[in-house]
This record gives sequence, structure tokens and C-alpha cells, in this order.
Amino acid sequence: MRVDALNTTEKKAAISLAAVFGLRMLGLFMLLPVFAIYGTELEGYSPLWVGIAIGAYGLTQAILQIPMGMLSDKFGRKPIILAGLFVFLLGSVIAANAETIYEVVFGRALQGMGAIASAILALAADLTREEQRPKVMATIGMFIGLSFTLAMVIGPIVADAFALSGLFWLTALLTLFAMLAIQFVVPNAINKAPKGDNLPMPQQMKKLISHPQLLRLNVGVFVLHMALTACFVVIPTYLVSAGLNLESHWLVYLPVLLGSFFVMVPFMIWAMKKNKEKGMFNSAIALLAIAMFAAYVAPVTLINLIVILMAFFIAFNYLEATMPSLLSRITPAGVKGSAMGIYSSSQFFGAFVGGLVGGWLTVEYNDHMLFAVMTLCIVGWFLLNLSLKMAPKGKNFSFKTPQYDEQTAEIALSKLTAIPGVLEATIVHSESVAYVKLNDKETDINRVKQVLS
Repeated sequence: MRVDALNTTEKKAAISLAAVFGLRMLGLFMLLPVFAIYGTELEGYSPLWVGIAIGAYGLTQAILQIPMGMLSDKFGRKPIILAGLFVFLLGSVIAANAETIYEVVFGRALQGMGAIASAILALAADLTREEQRPKVMATIGMFIGLSFTLAMVIGPIVADAFALSGLFWLTALLTLFAMLAIQFVVPNAINKAPKGDNLPMPQQMKKLISHPQLLRLNVGVFVLHMALTACFVVIPTYLVSAGLNLESHWLVYLPVLLGSFFVMVPFMIWAMKKNKEKGMFNSAIALLAIAMFAAYVAPVTLINLIVILMAFFIAFNYLEATMPSLLSRITPAGVKGSAMGIYSSSQFFGAFVGGLVGGWLTVEYNDHMLFAVMTLCIVGWFLLNLSLKMAPKGKNFSFKTPQYDEQTAEIALSKLTAIPGVLEATIVHSESVAYVKLNDKETDINRVKQVLS
């Protein structure tokens, strides 16, 4: 078998875990394009409560993402993932039977309490070899993007046929399929990846939160998802007022989302090849701000909305795809799990704040004020990001080490960092593991292993 290819277990893990992640996110995303319209039929309706319902899952996700990952390290990945999916299922059933908007908010918050993202990523790490792990993580990321696209297309069609409750019943059904896949399709873990690279460690949190470069990415993903959820407090109603019936909204969303992918992918490849990633990253933030400002000043017509959505999703998809990669490059060796936990919590908290602020601005002021505030927030992110420092490209590896004492670990570390191409190294002698970030084109990995042994 080729060393650079996924083996049978890794392929099975990649597809099944990506499908579980995608099914769950599909259920969360389907509400975005329809709730601003169907929420009016619920008792207690107001734009504020529409925003809270859209973003409610984000608050509980943000709070529980890190604890659920740590619980999976203690009690096992599959039991925690199944428990999280059951809670998500319960929230879906409550929302499906809701007659008031407050019950929908409770159901959405309960859905968010099934915060299994970190546990799924940790299980993916357990089931894969170090050199194949990026492929598996990329597969999961691809399915998340696909689920968002499908949700924007399927949501209006399902809601038109079966009303709002039909969306939540479909979500419950998808969750059952995900639970069956975890139990019977996803392989059982054959090894356990070092937790520092894949799960949050509480003792690292304070240092990583204040890390100046990581802070820029965490603020960025917060603003990005705040803008996304805030926009969908009003965008569906804009499409209706522009003369497009809800069941036809997919005719806008599908070409816009597919078109945005076709446009942004060549720019992403060009930026990587020409080492222009920072410039392109800042350009995407600028395009996002332009889209929000256009929504603020432009008349509400179908053509204007299509152009604005196209610009928004070109920028959104580019930023969403590149930020995790930048995070991985900037994060110190051995604490990627902790850094990703903070990043994910920032992302979900942004979704909650976007729904809350979007609804509040619509009630207290008007729809246009929502876009004005989002424009200012994105401009603030752009200015903050001008001082982002791009780390050298490198790959993270973890190696088992002999049982070092502290003095021996320091000697090994000094020899390790002297090897050409080793960008950063951490030895956790209490766990007999070394985390090394290196340029694999310049570094002889066998030499690294020789030093560590």
C-alpha cells in the first residue's frame, strides 16, 4: 500500500465522520433562509426573537465546545458524541412541536448543547496517522461547506412543503441517521492521538487567548459569523419584498453559492502559489465590508440582492476556508487543540451575537442600521488584521519519546531546534510526547526521530 494514501480505516473514518458532521450542520443551517418569514406565524413573534432563535445554538455551542471535548478524552469519543447527538435530537423535537417562538429558542439552544465538534475531530485524529490527518480534516471541512450550500437550497423547499415544523422533523431524522452511523459505521479508535494537538487543555487557555496573532483570527471568525447570522435576520424578507416567493429562493442561493466557490478557489490557489496570502486575506475582508455597505445604501431589488449576496459569499467562503489553515500555522506546537477550541467557541459565539444584535437593531432602528453596524464591525476587523503576521509554512507532527527527565528533555529540545527546517518544538516529558512544527521539505524527519530517541 502507498504510504501517502489513506488506508481503508482512514477512508471509512473520513467519509463517515464527515457525513455525521455534515448532517448535523445541515439541520442547523436550514433555518437560516426561512425563519425570518415563517417565524411570523409563531406566538410572541418579533424581529428580536427571530434573531435570538437563529443564533441561540451558537451560545450553548460556544460554552460547551471545550468541556465536551475534554469529556470525550475522559469517557471516550463515541459515548460523548452519541450523547451530544441525542441532546441535539431532543432539541429538534421540541422545536418541531413549538407553538411559540420562545419554545423554538429553547429547542435551538438545546440543539447547541450537543456540542460534539471537538469530540468528532479528536476521534478523526485517533483513527488516522499523523501524515494523513490533514486529508481527513479537509474532508470534514468540505462536507461542512457542502451542508451549508444544501441547507440554503433545501431549507426554503422543505419549509414551503411542510412548514417550519417540517424542517425540525427532517433535522431529527437526519440526527437519527448520524447516530446510527456513529454506532455502526464509524470505526472504533485504534489509537489515541496526543491530546495537546487535538483536544483543549485548560492550562493553555489564558496564554492562547492573549496571543496577539491568534487573537486577530478569533476576533475575525467572531465578526464573520456575526455578520452571517445578522444578515439572515432580514435577507429572506428582502428577497420576498423583491418579488421572489420563498419556494423560489433556492434559485438565488444555489447559483450564488456555486458561483462564489468557482470565483474564490482560483484566487486561493494563486495566493498560495505566489505567497500573497495576507494581501488576498485582507482583500476578502474588504470585499465583505463592501457587500455590507452596498446592502446599506442600495435599493432593495432582486438584481442588487444577487450581486450583494455573490460578493458576500465570495468573501465569506474564502475567509472560512483559509482561516483554519492560518490558525494552524500560527499556533505554537503542541497546543493546536486548545487554539482550535478557542477559535470554535469564538465562531459560535459570533453566530449568537449576530442573531441577537441583528434582531435588536431591526426592532430599535431599522434593517439598514443592521447593515451599517455590520459594515463598521468588519472595517474594524480589517484595521486590526493589517498587523497580522504570517507564520512560515510548516506541518505539525507529534512523536513519542522515551521517558525523559526535565534535564534530558531540555538537552533534546536544544538539539531538536538546531536541526534545519525545525520551526518550533515542544517536549512534554510528563506525557512522553514531542510536538514539532517543521518544514518537511527542508527537514529530515528521520533525523528528528534520531534526536528524540
